[in-house]
Amino acid sequence: MSTIPASSITAPAVTVACIVLAVLLVWIVVAFNRLIRRRNLMREGWSGIDVQLKMRRNLIPNLVEAVKGYSEHEKAALERIAVLRSQGEKAADVAEANASENALTRQIKGLFALAERYPDLKASKNFIELQEQLAEIEDQIQMARRYYNGAVRNYNTLAQSFPSNLVAGVFGFRRGEFFEIETATDRQVPEVEI
Repeated sequence: MSTIPASSITAPAVTVACIVLAVLLVWIVVAFNRLIRRRNLMREGWSGIDVQLKMRRNLIPNLVEAVKGYSEHEKAALERIAVLRSQGEKAADVAEANASENALTRQIKGLFALAERYPDLKASKNFIELQEQLAEIEDQIQMARRYYNGAVRNYNTLAQSFPSNLVAGVFGFRRGEFFEIETATDRQVPEVEI
């Protein structure tokens, strides 16, 4: 068994090893901090979506109340909206929130379709104001969603790109989830005849 004598390790070799180690350590810290920054931007984006979703959920009881007097026989649809609203509040992650909010959006669209059957409801000042508020909130949700999805894309790109993916893997950075439209009908572009 041969060992390297202490006299054969030179000062320049130790210096080079220390420099390489220091550069590696600095690179790990920089990569870690970049991942943290991107993850925080992603979380900030989700917070923006969450605020808008809460505003929409707070508006829903007023919408349901406005419709309730006109359509007592549509009680099941109104109850379904209440259940979906509650599920959205309890969502544990982006995937659950995405699913419940997409279902809620479909039910709200159904509620507005229902309003078409009741001209008095459609003409109601309160209902019109609620519709306008909801449309404004939906626009805000779309803007927040674009910001969030951009932040997720940037984070995922960094976390999956070499060499920062090594740091991401070691420190347990998980892939971010996009907040997307789920249904095929929502993704379809309307056809316009000329």
